[in-house]
Formats: sequence, C-alpha cells, structure tokens
Amino acid sequence: MTFFKIAYSFSIPQIKTLSFPFLYKNPRKILTPFSFSPKSMASPWTCSRCTFINTDSQKPNCQICSSSQSPPPFSSSSSANQEKWSCKACTFLNPYNLSNCEICGTRTSSFSSNLSLADEELDVGSSAVGNVFLPLLQKCNNAKRKISDDPVEIPDDVIDLGVSRGFKSADKKVVDSDEIQPKPDSKTLKILSYNVWFAEEIELRIRMRAIGDIIQLHTPDVICLQEVTPDIYAIFQRSNWWKSYKCSLSFEKSVTRPYFCMQLTKLPVKSFTSKQFTYSAMGRELCITNLSLQKNTPLLIATTHLESPCPGPPKWDQMYSKERVQQANESVDFLKSNPNVVFCGDMNWDDKLDGEFPLPDGWIDVWTELNPGNVGWTYDTKSNLMLTGNRKLQKRLDRVLVCLRDFEVGRVEMVGTEPIPEVMYLKKKKGGKEFEVPVLPSDHFGLLLTMSYR
Repeated sequence: MTFFKIAYSFSIPQIKTLSFPFLYKNPRKILTPFSFSPKSMASPWTCSRCTFINTDSQKPNCQICSSSQSPPPFSSSSSANQEKWSCKACTFLNPYNLSNCEICGTRTSSFSSNLSLADEELDVGSSAVGNVFLPLLQKCNNAKRKISDDPVEIPDDVIDLGVSRGFKSADKKVVDSDEIQPKPDSKTLKILSYNVWFAEEIELRIRMRAIGDIIQLHTPDVICLQEVTPDIYAIFQRSNWWKSYKCSLSFEKSVTRPYFCMQLTKLPVKSFTSKQFTYSAMGRELCITNLSLQKNTPLLIATTHLESPCPGPPKWDQMYSKERVQQANESVDFLKSNPNVVFCGDMNWDDKLDGEFPLPDGWIDVWTELNPGNVGWTYDTKSNLMLTGNRKLQKRLDRVLVCLRDFEVGRVEMVGTEPIPEVMYLKKKKGGKEFEVPVLPSDHFGLLLTMSYR
C-alpha cells in the first residue's frame, strides 16, 4: 500500500521509545545506505513521491507527478555517522550494505557482523512531505537475470532469483532460545503473508523485531513479505529465526532495489522464480516458490504487491486500477494450471474501483470463505492505532487466494493487530500539532493461513 502513505503523509515524527524487555531499547537509527551521485543521475531513477520509475535520466522532473529529481535530504552529521566496515585489505571504510569493498573489491568476512545494534538515542529531523512513508531510493537495476534451470511451467519473461537449489530441514539442535524448532506435525502447513511497511523512520528495528516475534510464535512454514527494503532484509538476516529458513533473494540482489517482495521457506524447495508484469510503473512482479513435499505433492506459493493507487499532480486521478486488474489477471493466468496454489500478498485491491478479484473456477478467497461475517480490513485507520490522525480508511488490501487439490484450508487469521507494549512515538499532524500514538509492527495487518493434507 503506497497511496495512503503518500497522500496523507506527515513530517518525520520525533521518536520516543520506552522500555520493553523483549525488544531493543533506544534503537539506533538505521541510515538508508543509498548514495546519490552524478553517476546515478545518468540512470533510470525512482520518484520518491509516487514511486514511478523514470527512464529518461535527462529530465529532472517525474513524468507522473512532476516532482523534481533531487538528492535525499541527508545532513552532514547523519552521513558521517553512517555505519561502515573497514576493508581488511586496504582499510577503506565501506557503507555497511556493501558486501565487497568499493575500492579493491575484497569481500567482507560477514556482512551481518557489521550491523551494530548498540543502544543510542534516535535522532530524527524534519523532512519534505511524502518522505516519511517512503524509503530513500536508489536506482533500479534493470539488467536481465538468468532464467531458472528448474522452472515450473515458466514462460520466457520469468527470471531466476539466483539462489541455490534444494533445502535441508532445520533439524539441528537449537542453539539459541530465539531459534525456531522443527515443526512436529507434518500434516499441517502455515503460510504467513505480511506487508512489513518500508517506513524506516518509525521505530524500524523495534517493528522488525516484533514481526520476528510473530514469526517465532506462529512458526510459519512459508513466509511471504512485501515492502522489504535492504535495511529490513539486513535486520531479518541477523535474527536467529532466519537460520531455519531458505530465502528467495540473496542480500547482494536485494541492495539493487529500493523495496521488494521476498519469500522464505522451511520446507524443501525446488526453485524460486519471479515473473515481471507486462507493465508496472513501480517495478512490481509475481514471486513464486515451488515446494517439494512428501509423496511428490506439488505446491506453489506465490506472492505479489500489485500496483499502488497514487493520486498526484497534474491530474490527481492516477489510481492505477487498470494496471492493477491487469496484473491480477496475469498472476492467476500464470498460476491456474497448477493443482495446488496459494496466492497471497498486498493486492492493493479496491472492490469499488477494481471490481471483484478475478478468480478462476475452483479458486476461493480464503477470508471471505471462512469468515463471511467479518469484512477483514487489513489496513484500518480505526483499529490500527498507529494510524490515528490519518484520514479514515478501511480496506481489505491483503488477501489469500487458493486453489487446492491435495490440501484443505483450516483457518485464516490476522496477526500484528496489537500495539508493541510500551513503545510510543510522537506524530505531527499538518499544522504542527503533536500527539502520542502507539507503535504496531506495520501499517498493515498480516494474514496467517493454516491448511492440511487431505
């Protein structure tokens, strides 16, 4: 979901963190590690206001909303305090997001060891309208990626994400209390879909640690995440629960994109693949995990973040409904020939604007099927107290859609609906008035599907 963050954004709030025994206190601000240089000006650039990818680098204004292309508002002090690692070969100080030295190319021994979690007061300044809810963007890498060697009915426009094949179950002895133990009941599968919210200025580390707590509580077999940034990836990668999962995206590939979808699985995986949509101004795609289950039962888990409604100048009517509907149709057309499919994610769907979601015969929307009396808003400015002060908005943006031959759905539930205990921040409304609101893991609620073999 992007529109609601752009159209009704506030200036960056002052953060106030109180103690919480299971979370980091006074987390240090993670500075977005993207630099802005003349070199990047010569490449396609992403508008920080509407997220449109502008291909003409010679034009300084966005083709969609007319916003100017300008460097991120880094202060000299914030740039100086950015976390870095020293190259063991030439001693050059590199930004922590780089795995190889910028000068000599030497690889750091362990990226994760360079991301400090030391307690420090978070220093947050002011920002232009719209930057609160958007990450600082770097140029997108549009190079073609290698096609998978082990595809699942994959057409020419599907790309491999460059991860190794195969996966061993996490059956080793637990070495840390945070690490997820192997699931004893092999007949039940859990799939978690969560838009983790790329607003890095609002208690990023605490929010991501809270999402990690949700993962540890429910121990999903497959996790589908949307709006992941390289910084969020780095935080997750340091978490002990990460050790039990195989990730669809390497860190080296993650830093080439401003934000993205990714999947993690504890189950044996045949392949991770990605299908670019025919048209997306925001670089959206369909991500697919092909699992290898007992008795050779096929199962595809797919996730996406469909085109976001982004009204803005000059027309103020750019809701991208046509593109969103087209992307939804492309997704189900690609997936529908498979006998067992779970398709979940942030669909940004608006039933009034987009109509009914295009479901082929035999497919069901799990929430409406199992909870007919509950509308299921996953973006709700009334129940999500972190969104207090925003324009009233209640939408079922996130969905779980399935077609299952060898499985049956058990239940679907929302997660991340409660505030993080004792964590608050000061929110500033237009006009300068400040008020204190609680912090939740995300601006969206996650969806957890439980299903079992027939």
